[in-house]
Amino acid sequence: MTTTPITRRTFGLAVGATAVLLNTGAFAMAESLTERSKPKSQKVSFPSGDGTVVANLYLPEGHDPSRRYPAVAVAGSLSSVKEQMGGNYAGELARRGIIALAIDYRNYGESSGAVRQYEDQSSKAEDLSAALRFLKARPDVKATGLLGICTSGGTALYTAATDANVQALATVAGFFSEPDFAAKMFGGQEGVDQRIAASRTARKRYEETGVIETILTYNPGDKTAVSASSSEYYFDKTRGGGVRSWRNEFAVMGWEPWIAFNPVEQAPKVKAPALMIHSDGAAFPDQARKVYNELAGPKELHWAVGKHFDFYDQADTVRQAADRVAAHFHSKLV
Repeated sequence: MTTTPITRRTFGLAVGATAVLLNTGAFAMAESLTERSKPKSQKVSFPSGDGTVVANLYLPEGHDPSRRYPAVAVAGSLSSVKEQMGGNYAGELARRGIIALAIDYRNYGESSGAVRQYEDQSSKAEDLSAALRFLKARPDVKATGLLGICTSGGTALYTAATDANVQALATVAGFFSEPDFAAKMFGGQEGVDQRIAASRTARKRYEETGVIETILTYNPGDKTAVSASSSEYYFDKTRGGGVRSWRNEFAVMGWEPWIAFNPVEQAPKVKAPALMIHSDGAAFPDQARKVYNELAGPKELHWAVGKHFDFYDQADTVRQAADRVAAHFHSKLV
C-alpha cells in the first residue's frame, strides 16, 4: 500500500481506470482513436451536489442553435477521465448528430472534490443527473439520455432508476457487479472483510489527518492492486495511459462503497428504453445478461465481437458500437 500526499486542500488531477479483474489477452494491433480524431469540444462546468462537474461538450458538425437535438451524457470506466473512452464515444455521437457531454465525476479529473480518487456511486449517480439537467436546460436540446461505458454502465442504472431525465439509456461493455459477485472477485468473504476494514481505517485516518491512502488501481500480478489482471489500455502511452490527467490510484476508503456497487439490484427499476452492447470478450458477460433480463422497460441486447478494451478506443469496434448507440438515441430521444 502507498500513501499519497493528498489532503483536503489539495486539488490533483485524477486517474481513469476500470476495476474489473479481467484478463483481456494480448493487444491486437489496430487503429486507435486519438484526441486528433475527435471533433472539437468546448469545456463546460455545472453544479452537482456540493461541488462542480467539469465536462467536454461535443456539438454535431454544422450545429444549428435554432434546431433541437438529442443530447446524451457520457461517462467511462472506474475513475476514468473525460479524455479517455467517454470522450471517444462523445465525439463519435457528435459525428452522428447528437449533442454529447463527456464528464469528469467529482473527485476525478478537473471536477471539484477534496477526496480525490474516491469511489462513491451515489455521488457519481448525482453527477450524471446534474449532467442531464445541464443538457436539458439548453435551448438546442429536445430530449436527454445516458451512455455508460464499463463501470459507468452500472452507474447509469442507478441514475436511470430514479431520474425521469433519463429518457433513453445505453451501455457498452458494462461492468455490472453485485455483492455476491464482488465476493467471488476478491477471494470470498474473508477478502471482502479485509478490504472493508482497510476502507474504514483509511476513512478514519482521512477524517483525523486529511491524508488519503491510495493503492494502485492496476498492476498486473499485484494482488494488493484493485485489479491484478492484464490492463494494457492503461499502460500503453498511445492509449489510455497517455492521457495526462490519468493517475493509477484508488483511494483505499473507497473499498467499502465499491464492494457495495450493485447495478444488478437497480435494473428492475429502469423503465427507460435501453440498449446494451456487450461481447464474450468484455467484462463478465453473464452479469451483463443478468442485468438485461432484469430491465423493466423496452430493451435490446446486441452481442458484438471484441475484447473489453477494444470497446474503449479501437476505431472499428468503437465506431460500430457508436453506430448502434446513435441509432438507438435518435429513435428514442424524439
